[in-house]
Amino acid sequence: MNIHEYQGKEILKAYGVSVPRGRVAFSVEEAVRAAEELGGRAVVKAQIHAGGRGKAGGVKVAKSLEQVREYAGQLLGSTLVTHQTGPEGKVVNRLLIEELTDIQKEYYIGLVVDRGSGRVVMMASEEGGTEIEEVAAKTPEKIVKEMIDPAVGLLPFQARKLAYAIHIPKPLVDKAVQFMSGLYRAFVDKDCSVAEINPLVVTGDGNVLALDAKLNFDANGLFRHTELLELRDPNEEDPREQQAAKFGLSYIALDGNIGCMVNGAGLAMATMDIIKYYGGEPANFLDVGGGASTEKVSEAFKIILQDDKVKGILVNIFGGIMKCDVIANGVVEAARQLGLDRPLVVRLEGTNVDLGKKILAESGLKIVPADSMADAAEKIVSLVQ
Repeated sequence: MNIHEYQGKEILKAYGVSVPRGRVAFSVEEAVRAAEELGGRAVVKAQIHAGGRGKAGGVKVAKSLEQVREYAGQLLGSTLVTHQTGPEGKVVNRLLIEELTDIQKEYYIGLVVDRGSGRVVMMASEEGGTEIEEVAAKTPEKIVKEMIDPAVGLLPFQARKLAYAIHIPKPLVDKAVQFMSGLYRAFVDKDCSVAEINPLVVTGDGNVLALDAKLNFDANGLFRHTELLELRDPNEEDPREQQAAKFGLSYIALDGNIGCMVNGAGLAMATMDIIKYYGGEPANFLDVGGGASTEKVSEAFKIILQDDKVKGILVNIFGGIMKCDVIANGVVEAARQLGLDRPLVVRLEGTNVDLGKKILAESGLKIVPADSMADAAEKIVSLVQ
């Protein structure tokens, strides 16, 4: 789950991480009032769930209240297109009005989970303000890393080592260590998957600040953090993904035209791969899980059919805990309710497979059975084309 920059900064402040003074604004008048509180000069920052806002014109420095009003009016309601939004862009519905900062030098600090070692890694670079992927590609030697033992957490000597490696001014090393320690505690306490400060800046008056903040949270840990769920911005999420989440479904929209309904993330990825192998393009990743009910399966089918780009559907189920007859009943029920007007290929295997195939065969619907994943993928690609 993603949140906005201003929300991430509020969380970090609670952990002793220094951030510039600022306030969220949902209207031009709110933006002007916030700037007045900051002395009349402010940075006007578009709040969307995507990076690259500055390059796309979503961050503007206003040196007067008149400019704040002008920039806020330009940004609110506009569509911001960055390298992370895709060509469709994202509509700006809120702004962060933030005090001007006397930036002396920009750095990068980030935390991610390293799947290979099973540990959290803190990365740092003196090339702040630049996309970390770009730094990794062009000057990988400028990225330094510290593996963190989960039993003891980030140790002071590790933070100090990073601070020296990226050439934080010596008088500010202690503040940088405090900053990194607070960032790490927030990462662990809030079940983050990513915590990225780009840039971290040192200022003319000797502060170490998070000028930007990106926090992503592991959806599997959200049951422990009801306070984070309140930070969700539905305007930034695909409505189909929101609908799927209500039923415990995992749904991710893609750019193709073949809808995929499967059980299990591994099978979902294999299904998408084999569709592409036979020349097709998956329209979504939809995982109904291991113990779905008829209602859940029916809802999943409805979500797929809501996508106008979907020209055909492939249902690929391996029944372990999931029973094939439950899947079959859900598919038949949803297809009848919504009216099946697109090709549908179903491959079932596992628990109650014969009963599931019988339900589909006797439904009276135009359902194409398949004996294997390859057979299913070849048939749906052929029917769509």
